Amino acid sequence: MKLIVTTAGRTDEKMIEQAKSVAYDLHVPFVKRQKHSIEHIKATTEADVIVVGKERVELHIQGESDSIFFHPNSSMFRVKRLLRGESDPFLEAAQLRKGMSMLDCTLGLASDSILASVAVGEEGKVTGIEGNRFIAYLVKQGLKSWKSEVEEMNEAMKRIIVIHQTFEAYLRCCEDNSFDVVYFDPMFQEEIEESDGIKGIKNLALYTALTEETINEAKRVAKRRVVLKDHWKSRRFEQHGFTVYKRKTAKFHYGIIQTSV
Repeated sequence: MKLIVTTAGRTDEKMIEQAKSVAYDLHVPFVKRQKHSIEHIKATTEADVIVVGKERVELHIQGESDSIFFHPNSSMFRVKRLLRGESDPFLEAAQLRKGMSMLDCTLGLASDSILASVAVGEEGKVTGIEGNRFIAYLVKQGLKSWKSEVEEMNEAMKRIIVIHQTFEAYLRCCEDNSFDVVYFDPMFQEEIEESDGIKGIKNLALYTALTEETINEAKRVAKRRVVLKDHWKSRRFEQHGFTVYKRKTAKFHYGIIQTSV
């Protein structure tokens, strides 16, 4: 993946310095915008483009008209429901409580990790693994800088630890029982047309198979349970021995492997 960094159309010295800093972090070239359109820059450089603006950092990839940027997506209204004392299917499956820890092996845009971080609170810990280094960078910066009207959510986002790594490699390095919950939300084998939230990252996502070795590593690392979110038609639940919590009207279910009583 060839990548460059530039600024938004209306720029200033502060934005240019920020863009250069992003380019330095990612070890890619900085290119001056010079009033060119992003499509023109993509065409002439034959590269994907990170655009540093005043409000956010966007990734524009070849062949796509929409940009990718960090946004809490569904976690915003899910957090509000949680703070009102309402339940959430993911938290019911994971059984997360204050002070617990979770390893999110498929971080993506961090929607579930944000909810988990609110649930475990300041005493807990949420670590997210993302295999694509550019998504990992966008999400890591976004979690630090995004401001919502809910302070508990803002603080929860800042507490999430983002690591660029494959989950296979990271799990192998973890000690036994080092997280209460290990969570997988892989790209579904079946399409769900309503899933607008992930459309932007589908071309960058790693479609890594869940192998028996990976699940065994997850069971070793998880003190309490391994949780899998997957399409209701998925064969992975049965293949790896998950107990499935079926939801009548939902297009996806949660599977559980209990590792302790």
